[in-house]
Parts: sequence; C-alpha cells; structure tokens
Amino acid sequence: MEILVKTGQFLLSISILVILHEFGHFLFAKLFKTRVEKFYLFFDPWFSIFKKKIGETEYGIGWLPLGGYVKISGMIDESMDKEQMKKPPEPHEFRSKPSWQRLLIMLGGVLVNFILALIIYAAILYTWGDQYLPTKNVKYGIMADSLAKDIGLKNGDKIIALDNKPIEDFYKIVPNIVLDEVQTIQIEREGNKRDIPVPDRIIPELLNSTGFIMPRIPFYVAGFTKDSPAKEAGLKVDDKLVAINNHPIEFFDEFKDSLANYKNKEVTISALRNSDTLDFAITVPENGLIGVVPNGTITRFFELESIEYDLLASIPAGINKGVETFSSYLKQLKLIFSPKTEAYKSLGGFITIGKIFPGTWNWQAFWNLTAFLSIILAIMNVLPIPALDGGHVMFLLYEMITGRKPSDKFMEYAQITGMIILLSLLLYANGNDIFRYILNK
Repeated sequence: MEILVKTGQFLLSISILVILHEFGHFLFAKLFKTRVEKFYLFFDPWFSIFKKKIGETEYGIGWLPLGGYVKISGMIDESMDKEQMKKPPEPHEFRSKPSWQRLLIMLGGVLVNFILALIIYAAILYTWGDQYLPTKNVKYGIMADSLAKDIGLKNGDKIIALDNKPIEDFYKIVPNIVLDEVQTIQIEREGNKRDIPVPDRIIPELLNSTGFIMPRIPFYVAGFTKDSPAKEAGLKVDDKLVAINNHPIEFFDEFKDSLANYKNKEVTISALRNSDTLDFAITVPENGLIGVVPNGTITRFFELESIEYDLLASIPAGINKGVETFSSYLKQLKLIFSPKTEAYKSLGGFITIGKIFPGTWNWQAFWNLTAFLSIILAIMNVLPIPALDGGHVMFLLYEMITGRKPSDKFMEYAQITGMIILLSLLLYANGNDIFRYILNK
C-alpha cells in the first residue's frame, strides 16, 4: 500500500508540474498569435490514451510518463517534423515571430514553474506556518556517526556555528557543510569551545550519509523488532532504559555502544516504568542488539520554534523560501559537475524522486515536495542543452546578439544531439536507481 501512495503522489505532482510548465509555453504562444498544434500530458509515441481537438489544438494524454509537450507550429522540437519546415514560413508559425517573442515562448514554462513554487511556498506558510528545531535547543548535544567521529566530533558535542556563523536550524547544519564548503565546525565540549576542521575528503561520504549527526536523545522504547530478546524479557513500549549491569546509561548512543561489549552474554537491563525501576535479564545476541526501536520523536525531547503567517506576511516569506531553495539547488548542481565530490554517483531517477514522498498521504509534505520539484524542473529545463528549453534559449540569445539565425539543418542536428544527451542522462540516473536497489536488496 505504501508504494501505491508514494507512486500516486509522485504521478499527481509530476502531472501538475508538467501541465503548468507546458501551459507557460502555450500561454505565450497564444499571446503572440502562434499556432499550437498539440498540448499533451506525457508522451504519445504511436498512440495516445486520450485526445480531443478543440479549435486548432489537439489536447491529449500520452501513455509514456516521461514529461509532456506542446507542439508549436514552425518550430524544430522533439516531434522532428521536417516536412513542415520544408514549406515557406506562415505568419502563425514560431519561426516567423520576432526573436524576443520566441524567447518568451521558450522561457514561458520555466517562468511558470518558478512562480508556481513561490505561490505554493506562500500558501504552505499561510496554511501550516513553519516549524524547525533551533540548534540552541539541542540540549543534549549530538549523536555522531563513524564519519563524524573520524573528523573529530564526539557524542554530546554541541554545535555552535559553521565557519563562525551561527546556524539557526539544526537540520540545515549538514546541507550547509556540503553546499557552502564549510572549513570548520565550532563546538562546545564539556564547557570548552573548540574548532573541528572539515576535510574535503569527507564530502563524497557525507553525501551518502544518513546519520552524520543527529540530536542526542534519552533512550525510550518506541517498539520492538521481530523476535526481540528485549520484548521476550518483558520490556514494554515507553520504558526508559537507564542502566546496563547497574552502570548508569542516559542516552541511546551510550546504550548501543555499551551493549556491543556484551555479545553472547547475559546482562541486566534497568528500565524506568512510570515511577518504578525494573530489572530485566537479557542475553545479548551475536549482533550486539536486543531488538529495541528507540523513540526518536523530536517534539518529546526538544522545544521546536513555530512561526505563523497571515496572508500578507506569507507572500514575502514564500518568495524568500523559493529563492533560498533555488539557490540551494544551484549549489547542488555545482556538486554534481565537480568530480572530486563524486556527487554524480548519487544522481537518481524516477525511483529516487518517488521515494522522497511519504508513505502516507500528507498534503503539507506533498505541496512542499511539489514546490521543490517545480524549482528543479525550472532549473533543469533552462540548462543549455539542445532539446531542452535552455538549448533553444541559448540559440535565440546567439541570434539576438549576432543577428544571425542558426539554419534549420543545424537546429535539427542540435535537437538530435540534445535528445541523445538527455536519453543518456535518463538511462544513467535510472540505472543508478536500479543498481542501488540490487545492492541493497
């Protein structure tokens, strides 16, 4: 059921974005009296699921969910309609319009996607407000994984700043380290402040890390794994684990590290249940785990910062969030094109995108992700690759600057080259998804 919910959200989000992106091209084409022959959601090689002609435009739904398109008369696009281009230009055709009008027609989709993201972000902030975990409220410090420990961080360290700049939102610490090329992390350890250098070598590993640093939390039981020794011994949900063999344990990371020393041995686990302290004899398996799922509910341990917006305040806040997201994604693209970061290895396709949606239907998460994908779609489409909007824009700017228009034959070859590049990227990204699936199976 979870996979159906994720797939449903993904398809709905992509459908909204594709329709509105293509509507941007359609709108400017109609504004400049340019004929639009087709307006399709998804591609329709050989046949379409639905089609209906209204006026001069055929509207339809294709069967191949890789995007969508508008076929504009007199334009070399993915349809590769060479026969039309052999005929003399007609006044209603794209190629007959002034270069500035053609430029706006090509940028229409990108503009709509970017404006849509700003509108969605403003609506989200107005409806649900904003909520985040202030770094200063992470009172127990951090839990550091092996990569974090490798550069000198320790469990219990409190993050103060990055390159001496305070970070308000705890969950922006890791993205900022990666995207802003942070050199040092300022921490507080046992009352003393110190700098932790961030070596460049960790960036490839950090991109694939899911738990570099997390808020340190007391160990409350949230659930049990199958055949859990702890459950069989009598532990219950919401018990607080406080000791191993009468040695006090306060935090989850302390418990996990200590338990690893008792593989294949019987230990006494002390737990606080209501106001009673109870002892449980448990034999620790070879894997060093007793089958307990910790309660990681952040709101149980930390005070979150909540911000509410009225209608007027939500508009500039939504614009700021959209611009910030736009800037952040540009930095992520820079990482992908930098070989030393190896970010290209984590490039994903449809499976990766689909997995970011939650397993249960959540409108706030859905619209947040739709706004984010709208910005991605805008940026990716404006890349100067033939066959994308950005490729057409590149050639139009060349024409406007030099006064020379690329020949139709050149545009045909450019379109074919661009389609080969895009197909290669599509195969690489989705191949990465399949490889990771097989590797993790």
